[in-house]
Amino acid sequence: MSQAIQKTLRDSAAMRWTALLLLALAMFCSYIFMDILSPIKDLMQETRGWDSTAFGTMQGSEVFLNVFVFFLIFAGIILDKMGVRFTAVLSAAVMLVGACVKWYAVSESFMGSGLETWFNEHLNYIPVFDELGVSPFYEGMPASAKFAACGFMIFGCGCEMAGITVSRGIVKWFKGREMALAMGSEMALARLGVATCMIFSPFFARLGGEVSVSRSVAFGVVLMCIALIMTIVYFFMDQKLDAQTGEAEEKDDPFKVSDIGKILSDSGFWLVALLCVLYYSAIFPFQKYAVNMLQCNLTLTPPSADSFWAQPDVTIIQYVIMLIVAAAGFASNFQKVKSRRYALLCLSIAALVTYCYMGYMRQSAESIFAVFPLLAVLITPILGSYLDHHGKAATMLILGSVLLIACHLTFAFVLPMFKGNAVGGIIIAYTTILVLGASFSLVPASLWPSVPKLVDAKVIGSAYALIFWIQNIGLWLFPLLIGKVLDKTNPGVTDPTQFNYTAPLVMLACLGVAALVLGFVLKVVDKKKGIGLELPNIQE
Repeated sequence: MSQAIQKTLRDSAAMRWTALLLLALAMFCSYIFMDILSPIKDLMQETRGWDSTAFGTMQGSEVFLNVFVFFLIFAGIILDKMGVRFTAVLSAAVMLVGACVKWYAVSESFMGSGLETWFNEHLNYIPVFDELGVSPFYEGMPASAKFAACGFMIFGCGCEMAGITVSRGIVKWFKGREMALAMGSEMALARLGVATCMIFSPFFARLGGEVSVSRSVAFGVVLMCIALIMTIVYFFMDQKLDAQTGEAEEKDDPFKVSDIGKILSDSGFWLVALLCVLYYSAIFPFQKYAVNMLQCNLTLTPPSADSFWAQPDVTIIQYVIMLIVAAAGFASNFQKVKSRRYALLCLSIAALVTYCYMGYMRQSAESIFAVFPLLAVLITPILGSYLDHHGKAATMLILGSVLLIACHLTFAFVLPMFKGNAVGGIIIAYTTILVLGASFSLVPASLWPSVPKLVDAKVIGSAYALIFWIQNIGLWLFPLLIGKVLDKTNPGVTDPTQFNYTAPLVMLACLGVAALVLGFVLKVVDKKKGIGLELPNIQE
């Protein structure tokens, strides 16, 4: 058989990176919707009456069904049984349904409707869940928050299903190749969704001078339609790959419950899973409160209405500059000619400085936090390539934990010291946010490519599902805890820009300490058992 006949889509760098781009764009859209209300927490309190407890309960509801109804476990089984392409389209469709429900919940049409009356009168007590203290609703919770929580639960099922599907898809297309680079690059692009959300959610909410939180969510719904289109295109591309290789999406050997037992009995798997839940619980819940935290700790003076910096067009310009930062920084990693590499790197740095200056001039907490993923976009390909060729995944996780602890403690104790110092406070905020984003890039580049080293190929989908399920426990618990801690430590505070965030930030720093300890334990276990976490993914 000739070499030409043996060549498949997977052997073409352009085709496998195109497949990655389709999956990454779908996740990019889902990341935007995931935090669509985060930068407008203050507006939700002013226009819908959501206090911190209501806001945190609604935000935590995203993963409620995944954790307590074990939907994520079923998603892993569906992935192993039905394959990547079917599950990718299914997850995007589920996300779109949930997004539509959440949009209606915060829309003006819901206010005063019979559905609002029903939610006010019902779901105030959920048997068993209330007794266990894990109910997604509570008596007195605003009806719009309850219904939004229902939509967010549905969205969360699709989003987490998409997460494990994308991980499995990357393994399928990149195994034996640049897998850590691919996973890191996918997450770098997806996390641009966080920056996009931080910039455009407030933009749409305040568009035209009239506040409407439903416009922000409607923007997210449109993006979820785009995500569905991306997964449909991927479906046909993946189908063609299987036709070329003769592989079947369905497994000849059916899934067995005992497979889960094999995964759960592995100590290395548990260490990775616990590291994941600790690390992600210190990041994703924080994102939902970060803008409000900055509003409370920075001295921000909005520019006058007739100023250039107060015009809506500035938002678009700033976003374009942010894309230049990301694109130039990301592309610099792939240039073999040094002059081109350094030119792109200089362009990225210059654009980043410009972006930060514009954020300062706009005096906008949401645009300040939007720099969160930008340094990650720049260094994630470097980390991924290093791990592919040199290894040291467990060491990277330890470094990420150290940076995480330092950042949260800086937010808790250093940043408040600069309140009243307009320039110094923003410089501290920018620096800490960029470092936090960089630390976050260490996780996908090092943790996710380690999973195939721990489990058999047949149950990779289930292994990812179990890790995501354990991770989701933290993603449900900590948004709720942050909200409750905020209300308890700020009694009588009604102004959403006057909260003291010290206690929640110390709590998140403690998660980093626990992750640091587990990182050292994982390194010891890896050395004893020879799991290979410190070894490169590409074997020469």
